[in-house]
Amino acid sequence: MSAHPIDRPADLDVVRDSYDRVADNYVDMVLTTGIGDIRTVPWLKASIDAFADSVSGLGPVLDVGCGPGTVTAYLAERGLDVSGVDLSPRMIENARRLYPACRFDVASATDLRLAEESLGGVLGWWSLFNLPRDVLPQVLAHFARALKPGGHFITATHVGDGDRVRTEAYGGVPVRWTTHRWRPEEFVALIEAAGLDTVAELRLPADESTGPGVVVMARRNR
Repeated sequence: MSAHPIDRPADLDVVRDSYDRVADNYVDMVLTTGIGDIRTVPWLKASIDAFADSVSGLGPVLDVGCGPGTVTAYLAERGLDVSGVDLSPRMIENARRLYPACRFDVASATDLRLAEESLGGVLGWWSLFNLPRDVLPQVLAHFARALKPGGHFITATHVGDGDRVRTEAYGGVPVRWTTHRWRPEEFVALIEAAGLDTVAELRLPADESTGPGVVVMARRNR
């Protein structure tokens, strides 16, 4: 197992409690409106399909910050050996209810102890933006070490300058978390500094539900 401990964010418990509070509303939003479901956004679905094709046959895939498990389940439908983890116990309860054939566990990205070269793929799909700026590089390096040579990492995050503190979300539920936004070139540089080589970058404009974003896929070549 990994011998590289990662710093624990000071607000981890607050963030966990916030996502527990919004979990049911978020799931209802996904099921009733399709927001958050990659099947409804062609470019995002294409990104996940490209990732699935790239990691097929390479070994287990881990969806970190899986929320209610929609992407995990989609990748399972594609035939991947995939499991999901999320900080929020309530999100995982929903994921297990919605997709009982899939494997889900409660865990923070900072608590994972992944064996080196044990995974064919890792996802951080709109799930790493709460990590503090000094912690995210540690997590990315841990993911890079966990990938087998030829394995792929895909991530999507919010783009912008500075941080945004959220005090309510998904129907006005009180929350407390910080969205750490990155410029695309800064975000790509972090991923490459972790030991991965960029394969593709997709920049997304702002829409009615979120600000601009970026999708990055990278590969471990050595």
